[in-house]
Amino acid sequence: MIEVLAKLGRGPVFLAGEVLECVITFTNPLSASSTSASSEMLAWASAQIHCQFHTSENRVALPPSDGIKHDVQAENETVFVPNRGERGQCILSTPPKILFCDLRLDPGESKSYSYCETLPIDGPPSFRGQSVKYVYKLTIGCQRVNSPIKLLRVPFRVLVLHGLKDYQFPQDEVVAPSNPFLEEEEGLKKDSRLADLATELLMVATSRRSLHLYNISNTRGKVGTFCIFKTVYKIGEDVIGTFNFSEGDIPCLQFSVSLQTEESIQEEFQRRRGQPVSFSTHARHQEACLHTAQSSFSLPIPLSSTPGFTTNIVSLKWRLHFEFVTSGEPSGTCLVRGSQSEAVTWAGVEQIGVDTFSWDLPIKVLPTNPILASYVSQFSSTNSITI
Repeated sequence: MIEVLAKLGRGPVFLAGEVLECVITFTNPLSASSTSASSEMLAWASAQIHCQFHTSENRVALPPSDGIKHDVQAENETVFVPNRGERGQCILSTPPKILFCDLRLDPGESKSYSYCETLPIDGPPSFRGQSVKYVYKLTIGCQRVNSPIKLLRVPFRVLVLHGLKDYQFPQDEVVAPSNPFLEEEEGLKKDSRLADLATELLMVATSRRSLHLYNISNTRGKVGTFCIFKTVYKIGEDVIGTFNFSEGDIPCLQFSVSLQTEESIQEEFQRRRGQPVSFSTHARHQEACLHTAQSSFSLPIPLSSTPGFTTNIVSLKWRLHFEFVTSGEPSGTCLVRGSQSEAVTWAGVEQIGVDTFSWDLPIKVLPTNPILASYVSQFSSTNSITI
């Protein structure tokens, strides 16, 4: 029996273009019955990254795939197929890398191998929608002699930041004092520069603030104004907006604001022409606001959500969805006098005619630092199997 343990050192979330590093340890456990003849032998082990694409057959119509589907591993098969038995299509994969050949482990002995691979910068982000899914996995395959291949799959999340692909790092390094006792691989150095560049681009894009004022009105007149200071956010930020109903001619009884994503399939891949767009609500604020001069809301963008993106099949956009309930009568009729004594008591009417209308405000949501997103990831940094 051999235990295989795979650990992602930095966490299970990465930016496209970064280097994924995984330490894979093979151990022959020491037990009370172990002897010198209890050594274990593995023929080989290999690792590869791939992205699986899943679709809802009721929503998406894809052209037939030319790839050969592998569902069952033959007893004497030695071909490493990392997506064997997986649902959907493999739309992206990196070249496989051999970790070792002919590994012998004595009882209590273990060997560790480091796997490093740059994530394709032109791939789609990780996404689990109502119509499509993009799922990334690192698959480690290993085999005993004359035994079927065993696969250890390590799921992880990929964030895509547009603009990194077009950035060219300078070939000549800036002359600076260096420490001869510290060695840094070129790949890791470039990976660090990529993360710094992404952080800088995100900060510049989401820190710009400018006042955006919108008049809220229906067919009968003005209800109020809405104010928001920016429309570009990172996942993990809060969307904050304020209302001013004091200048409105039509009394607003209630409002709600929903933070939503809009998932739409490109027309050529729609199962039915003109099929409706799928909406998902991530946060919602509702408030009764009769006789309220000003109000505000704060909606958090979940760190686990997917930033907006577009592929040749699906598009994901973010928006604020507003719903207003206004009085169909003048504001004076919303209250009635409940007492004729000197101490006047006012009370709300039992019934009132209302009008409802909605409004959508598009916003842009970008990724964030992948280390921050790792704290709330559903994936584990450590995965293992026993073979």
